[in-house]
Amino acid sequence: MYLHVPMAWLASADYVLLALCGLLCMVWRHPLAGIMALEAGPLGATATALCLITGSLWGKPGWGTWWVWDARLTSMLVLFFLYIGHILIIRAFDDPVRGQRAAALLALAGVVDLPIIKFSVQWWNTLHQPDSITLTGAPTMSMSMFYPLLICATGFTLTGIALLLIRTRATLLERRAQSLALREPLV
Repeated sequence: MYLHVPMAWLASADYVLLALCGLLCMVWRHPLAGIMALEAGPLGATATALCLITGSLWGKPGWGTWWVWDARLTSMLVLFFLYIGHILIIRAFDDPVRGQRAAALLALAGVVDLPIIKFSVQWWNTLHQPDSITLTGAPTMSMSMFYPLLICATGFTLTGIALLLIRTRATLLERRAQSLALREPLV
């Protein structure tokens, strides 16, 4: 639970960031947003994959099976495929700007999946447990489990932010080095 739940939150938050970067790319054509979207996709896909894997590890003893076509699980799998599609599309074009725009459209369209993931346990009869933590009420879990979960979620979120910034900086430095290499003649 201390890995599964933070990865689910991180996967959803990263997709919101991906959609915001897509919006910035489409409307204001901000180049940093395209680079950040390029680097956020693999991080979100990893978080989603870890969420699905750890969820199946929880599902086996809880439900007696590794996978069920539960609404939340299926919508989380759709999110994973959206991430994979974004990763492939953003790199599929020779012109990076065209790739960023096409991937931005997918990211913006895929935002529809996030409320489905969040509210699927209330909308449909599912095996997945309802939310234990809400913004409007007290947690339904023991505080001895809540605080470590909060610490894990904070740690994974800060790690995700740090990785995103490191990857974005590395890409910016790589592009700067390529630009300098094209300008200077080899001696």
